[in-house]
Amino acid sequence: MKLVLFVLINIAFVSTAFAQQINKAKIEDITAYIKKADHPLIVNFWATWCKPCIEELPLLQQTAQQNKSSKVELIMVSLDFPEAYPNDILDFINKKNINATFFWLDETDADHFCPAIDKQWQGSIPATLIINKKNSYRKFFEKKIGSKELHVAVKTMLQ
Repeated sequence: MKLVLFVLINIAFVSTAFAQQINKAKIEDITAYIKKADHPLIVNFWATWCKPCIEELPLLQQTAQQNKSSKVELIMVSLDFPEAYPNDILDFINKKNINATFFWLDETDADHFCPAIDKQWQGSIPATLIINKKNSYRKFFEKKIGSKELHVAVKTMLQ
């Protein structure tokens, strides 16, 4: 009995240790995270119900993984509706096996949060900010990014 209990506790601990976490955040939290970063970032704004968002997830994750040695961090900011936070979003992330830093944007006023990221952002998703403070590189995409576009942006960001 003690052995079974020990095994179950260890399984629960290991599962918790490797589970993704999604942090509830205001836009000011996201912009502060970006400003504090001392490494290159790919910041993607998405939702579980957005087909183009879902289609580009593997490319974003693969690109971040390929540039891990350059410390590129993938940040996924969910714009899902409040009823999806956190369980539905976490289920989606785990099902798709996405590895990134996750936030759920606790905002409803796009006129407030969009210009905080980019003055040209009209609110469409997917939207992606590629940024590297070390060389002042900043590129914003308000669309699904193609492989070539992403490759060129990340390559330029890392120069």
